[in-house]
Amino acid sequence: MDRIKSFEINHNILKPGFYISREDGDIITYDLRTRKPNAGDYMSNSAMHSIEHMFATCVRNSEIADKVVYFGPMGCQTGFYLVVREVEPKKVFDITKKVLAQILEYEGPVFGASAIECGHYENLSLEEAKKECRAYLDVIENQTNMEFTYPK
Repeated sequence: MDRIKSFEINHNILKPGFYISREDGDIITYDLRTRKPNAGDYMSNSAMHSIEHMFATCVRNSEIADKVVYFGPMGCQTGFYLVVREVEPKKVFDITKKVLAQILEYEGPVFGASAIECGHYENLSLEEAKKECRAYLDVIENQTNMEFTYPK
């Protein structure tokens, strides 16, 4: 069986940041790496779930709404995947920062926080989402790798 691309990344040297994970024609998968892998410091399920609800809603209401294919958490609890078509990486990077800032400014219930809208709606926390988003925004605001490539 062929190894998938994400298993070819050296997770022992990977740091938090914004990366291009793979390109498939006009579709680009972004790795929004919020935590250092294998460091024992993982996002809680509640934080991941809450960011999934908040970020997905905000990005699907942004200026690239019709270009967003998917946003969701990594099972390893160290980041998220954002899949977008036909948008330049720098623009996706800038939109990501805007969405994180929007989440930080938001006051109210987590989007989709009801039994009708979500299969585990009790497991949501805007406070946890904001804490994670603040830390990640600090990382990418200081990111110097504007080619968004993984470290070698």
